[in-house]
Amino acid sequence: MASTAAVMERERLTAEMAFPPAVVAAGGGASCKPGAEPRSIVIKIRRRLPDFARSVNLKYVKLGLLSAGFPMPPSPSWVVMLALAAAAAYGLFDVAALYAVDLVGCAAWLCAAALLVAVWYARRPRPVYLVEFACYKPDGDEHEISKDGFLEMTESTGFFNGEAVAFQTKITRRSGLGDRTYLPPGIQARPPRLSMAEARAEAEAVMFGCLDKLFAATGVDPSRDVGILIVNCSLFNPTPSLASMVVNRYRMREDVKSFNLGGMGCSAGLIAVDLARDLLQANAGALAVVVSTENITLNWYFGNDRSMLLSNCIFRMGGAAALLSSRGGDARRAKYRLLHTVRTHKGAADGCFGSVYQREDERGRVGVSLARELMAVAGDALKTNITTLGPLVLPLAEQLKFLRSLVLRRVLRRGARRPYIPDFRRAFEHFCVHAGGRAVLEEVQRSLGLGDGDMEASKCALHRFGNTSSSSLWYELAYAEAKGRVRRGHRVWQIGFGSGFKCNSAVWRALRDVPPVSSGAGDGEEERRRVSCNPWVDSVESYPPKAYI
Repeated sequence: MASTAAVMERERLTAEMAFPPAVVAAGGGASCKPGAEPRSIVIKIRRRLPDFARSVNLKYVKLGLLSAGFPMPPSPSWVVMLALAAAAAYGLFDVAALYAVDLVGCAAWLCAAALLVAVWYARRPRPVYLVEFACYKPDGDEHEISKDGFLEMTESTGFFNGEAVAFQTKITRRSGLGDRTYLPPGIQARPPRLSMAEARAEAEAVMFGCLDKLFAATGVDPSRDVGILIVNCSLFNPTPSLASMVVNRYRMREDVKSFNLGGMGCSAGLIAVDLARDLLQANAGALAVVVSTENITLNWYFGNDRSMLLSNCIFRMGGAAALLSSRGGDARRAKYRLLHTVRTHKGAADGCFGSVYQREDERGRVGVSLARELMAVAGDALKTNITTLGPLVLPLAEQLKFLRSLVLRRVLRRGARRPYIPDFRRAFEHFCVHAGGRAVLEEVQRSLGLGDGDMEASKCALHRFGNTSSSSLWYELAYAEAKGRVRRGHRVWQIGFGSGFKCNSAVWRALRDVPPVSSGAGDGEEERRRVSCNPWVDSVESYPPKAYI
């Protein structure tokens, strides 16, 4: 077992296959000699994200171009109209001779044009604004746990054997988490209190803690103003639903459109944002609230399967709530405008589908298993997602460089030439990558060619709060705001990964400068409410750590 643990720790996996010496010498064509001593061949498999420069699927490039609004081939009627206009411009014939133009006719044409413009204006996609968002943080040191406290708690439960405790110790020390993350009281109790009541209490503390701050900061009356409610939580889906718990707590309207998204993993927060965008564009003047969280209490694993123990080491208590609007008047007070959402689902492939899988171990204990191929699966989904996103966000110069590289490889068949990988730092000022773990963040940084400054928000969020599932993206954006780095016109790229397997992106543009926060801020009631939404108010000055994670 110790050798197995060492193998799992290494960056590369090794597999040994035994062959007779004659087979090895003859390349598999010779027969095996009786009594010959077998030899072994070591095959090394790299546990890293795939090299994005090796392959580009053109259908995803085309999808991105169509999403960016590139025109389709013109219809025959438009071709005829353009031909008549060109002929008239070059004086091939007198258009006035073909059509007798009078004042009544001109007025009719102008009215028709005005009607077309009005129809286009009414049917155009409405802009969606992010007015404000709030992240959950317990008061003081309530529910706080250090790495040593987590390991002591793990050993004292008595559920784990020595090898499982040693494995969790190694993972925890290298996880990138700090000493001020949070776990619910039901998990920290001795013995653990694992019940529906404890799970509901955790959900209420997180969701209502976010929402109370959000409604106080925005002045929104949830019983009157909120028309759309979306709650996403992957592993805890009671009856009545979490969305119904929110409706009941805030006495929301009877016609509120509520949705509860379950089982969609750590990328469900961006799925909820995409759904809210579609609903807001279909319901003019509405306000939408999106709540993203995960429940720890009933999903803690008390077995010894290493693939399931990883979740215990990195997942922590957290959640976020965001207020979105399609009202034109909210553009003046909103922080961001939603520019693009791109969703990628690789669930059609069995390997991707089973890479993050909730199941029972050999003793019947339920947990979430993370496959060894998870990094490769995540890399493939990310490659597809950014290939679609590229035409939507990259500057024209970067797209032309990429197109030139593609033509040289695909048309001129210069296969030796390495494809040009666009520099996404020219498209975004802020990167919020799902804080799934230290290894995930380091591999995404390497694959996209990002600097340490680009990944600072993600690494610091992992260190301070741990992996809070779909809400981690909001802790990262809150970090950039707390540092005072968000300026008007800045673009933010949120990237989420989740079971299924899914990779989703959301692109925002800042509509105004966001002032920094600090523990000493609080001039005026409105400022105190704004600062209360940011979970970094008492710790931002100590980040990033001098010994960087």
